[in-house]
Amino acid sequence: MVRVEHLYKVFGADPGRALPMLEAGKTKAEIREETGLTVGVNDVSFELEAGEIFVIMGLSGSGKSTLLRCINRLIEPLSGKVLLTTDEGEIDVASLDERELRALRRDRMSMVFQRFGLFPHRSVLDNVAYGQEVRGATREERHRVAREMLEVVGLKGWGDSKPSQLSGGMQQRVGLARALATQA
Repeated sequence: MVRVEHLYKVFGADPGRALPMLEAGKTKAEIREETGLTVGVNDVSFELEAGEIFVIMGLSGSGKSTLLRCINRLIEPLSGKVLLTTDEGEIDVASLDERELRALRRDRMSMVFQRFGLFPHRSVLDNVAYGQEVRGATREERHRVAREMLEVVGLKGWGDSKPSQLSGGMQQRVGLARALATQA
């Protein structure tokens, strides 16, 4: 389970000064006008059960990507908690050191970036297999998993292609297959 509790992210110098303004009901636009700060995530809370599909929707610039980057700590939240329940107990993502955070991202969490983050010099198959490669899986094992995931996303037979040979939608599916292949 992933539990997010009262997560905030504000960009700019001394972002903490925006918290009382948000609590007082000031809008993102009012805070920007008064302080020059940009509110990226404003008091987000939710629970995501294991196996549940959860959709984050919103207009461009509404903070969807910022929220996801706070959850996996690609950017640091201003305040709030991100808690992950594992077999070993609950992990407070904000308290992890660099080594623990790398292990979390490698073993328990995947993200498909908007720009896909594909390696242009690698084949589609090797792009999908990358997460397994980082984990130390044999070439045979990671390619087996990658081929399975390419089939899941409807790209069977495209493994030998380079990302530049695929349409944007196909590239996005390669990114999705790579996330699925980590079995996080």
